[in-house]
Amino acid sequence: MPIWNPRVETMPRVDLEQLQLERLQVIVNRAWDGIPFYRRRFEEYGVIPEHLRSLEDLRLLPFTEKEDLRRGYPYDLFAVPLREVVRIHSSPSTAGTPTVMGYTKNDLRNWRELVARVLCAGGVTKEDVIQISFSYGLLTDAFGFHQGAEEIGASVIPVSAGAVEEQISILHDFRTSALVGTPSHARRIGEALRDKGIPRSSLHLKWAVLGTEPWTEEMRQEIESLLGVSATDNYGIAEVMGPGVAGECEEQKRGLHLNEDHFLCEIVDPGTGEPVPAGATGELVITTLGKEALPLVRYRTGDITSVTQERCACGRTLARMAQVVGRTDDAFVVSGVRLLPAQIEGVLREVDGVKPHFEVILDREGGADTIEVRVEVASGIFDSAGGEVGYLVRTQNSLRQRLEAALGVAINLRLVEPRSLGEAPGMSQRIVDRRRTKGGESGPVL
Repeated sequence: MPIWNPRVETMPRVDLEQLQLERLQVIVNRAWDGIPFYRRRFEEYGVIPEHLRSLEDLRLLPFTEKEDLRRGYPYDLFAVPLREVVRIHSSPSTAGTPTVMGYTKNDLRNWRELVARVLCAGGVTKEDVIQISFSYGLLTDAFGFHQGAEEIGASVIPVSAGAVEEQISILHDFRTSALVGTPSHARRIGEALRDKGIPRSSLHLKWAVLGTEPWTEEMRQEIESLLGVSATDNYGIAEVMGPGVAGECEEQKRGLHLNEDHFLCEIVDPGTGEPVPAGATGELVITTLGKEALPLVRYRTGDITSVTQERCACGRTLARMAQVVGRTDDAFVVSGVRLLPAQIEGVLREVDGVKPHFEVILDREGGADTIEVRVEVASGIFDSAGGEVGYLVRTQNSLRQRLEAALGVAINLRLVEPRSLGEAPGMSQRIVDRRRTKGGESGPVL
């Protein structure tokens, strides 16, 4: 399997960690010298750049929140004069003030390299014709993939997020071999091809590099079947770079390789901010190791995932992160216990006979909080059980016990029919809190 930059992507971990430490020390000094916000924050925590003698010392530093970027709108967190910033992107915010990202020439050079790694891991080569169906504008996705594809030497079609009919026409006429966009848009294109009776063999598609929204393994298989492609996931976050933070390889499709030479990643408990055990699920925190214009120290992404350093069969030594399963702002409180939908989904993905589609009903009885979890069973559960109804009961009891162990609270579990809960665009829409109508504290989302 091709690897874009074998020197870095297969680097022994001892050498990688030494490189990370050297770059961490440089980036912390850059933040200290060039950004008054960071100097004030470091002084508040009683830490100076010289205190960082090992990677473990990163924990001495304070977190950076998205609100810090909003308060610094537009340029207060830039570490270089505006004359050295050659590109500016922005990400909208539900809070009103957007976040602004700046890039120097070196930042853009590194960005191209990192996205090239992601595309190469997904099977794309210089022989491919890449159709980009992200919207071009202030967001980072389209431009990030565009420049990464050009770095590889592929032909780029900047279609943007056009109508499905336009996408299909260009797929056919321009002989597109790689589609870049969101999973939901790729599926709509595939469904339209099927409904119009257009055979997959009439297209040249081989690859789909998809991201920016959550999707399941079931959805991946559906897209691959509809389009006749190999579909891989990728992860990026605008504040730290954009696309290029991590990408899935063709070998296993079991985790996204983090570009650790540019991003130092931690997984912390979203409530306490303390590190979680290796392989456990928590909030992803990123420190940029190469950004010149906008270096970020311990940036709390709000994304819930896990990271493993288990070596991949592809030969890359870079750690892998699991698909993002939720957001910290999806948290809810039951009887004083802070819970995340990601904890529920993590259990469901390990249990045969059910799907990771669920709904949480929060209520109050006799002054006490109650939680009911409704879970969809898999379509073939009765076939696999030979029609035995007792199998369903045992599955329900076993799943309830596993969920209670994971959540630390008693629950009422209900198994429901396949597809009865419908599509869930976001984790927060799976939480129904009826306590708000019954007085008292409602166990707010934090």
